[in-house]
Amino acid sequence: MRVLVTGGAGFIGSHIVAALTAAGHEPVLGADPRGVDAVCHQADVVGGFADAPAMVAGNNHATAVLLKAMAEAKVLRLVQAGSVAVYGEGRHHCPSHGVVHPGPREVADLAAGRFEPCCPWCGTELRPGLTGEDSPTRPCDVHAATKLAREHLAASWARATGGTAITLRYHDVYGAGDLPAQVMEDGRQRRDFVHVKDVAAANLRALEADRPRGSHSAYNTGSGEPRTVGEMAAAVAVAAGRPRPVASGEFRLGDVRHITADSARLRRELGWAPRVRFADGVAEFRRAGGRCEPAFLLGHPAFGFVRV
Repeated sequence: MRVLVTGGAGFIGSHIVAALTAAGHEPVLGADPRGVDAVCHQADVVGGFADAPAMVAGNNHATAVLLKAMAEAKVLRLVQAGSVAVYGEGRHHCPSHGVVHPGPREVADLAAGRFEPCCPWCGTELRPGLTGEDSPTRPCDVHAATKLAREHLAASWARATGGTAITLRYHDVYGAGDLPAQVMEDGRQRRDFVHVKDVAAANLRALEADRPRGSHSAYNTGSGEPRTVGEMAAAVAVAAGRPRPVASGEFRLGDVRHITADSARLRRELGWAPRVRFADGVAEFRRAGGRCEPAFLLGHPAFGFVRV
């Protein structure tokens, strides 16, 4: 299979190119879908609210241009990078009110160091749970909103052309790279850190999957091993021989407190499973000597892991 990989020179894209090559496929870098069998769309623009026009242009307009070109070239297979950020704060549980999907945290609470989401009805601190693909989508910042819009564009393309589209909603993707000096908030934010090699393998499975024509499917893509940002930062620092990052107490609007999505559907329907254990992934930082890979530090809320 000849596969166009947009963003193929980036952190995740380069690993996808390697996985495709190892599996006997022919990866093609660029943005022209003519002459290929499938497209793996990894190109992404990130930033803050001041970068909103660039993010909308790069993540939505550019995707629409790509999808139009795919339709004209009769390329009917698409896999693209999504994000669990589309869920916002995700699924939580209140002892009194059960399942709750809280909205964005209040600025006054964040400024006072009250970082945990609370039940909108009784004010009790919520307990984070696993967020499935059928949960409400509530993006908290512009980047997450563009990722969700890209899913809708892909779904519209699939219906119009009879193509198949799969969006992999990535968790926090990591691999050997540098470590900043600080961790936002108190470091107790829960995340699911998934290794970039496992993400590349998920893309390979999705590209090879037999899915219904005219359909779009979204799959959470995580390791299934939730950890706090502080835990990850400390483990990486020790492995790289660096000082442990300090929790700064600072916050950024649009960051979510806890997001841990359930990846069971991807495992069940596409037969994918993560292979890189946490200890082995962290050990790469020691072997890399703390060097930073290109396109690695992209301002992720989790303190510098790749934002998708």
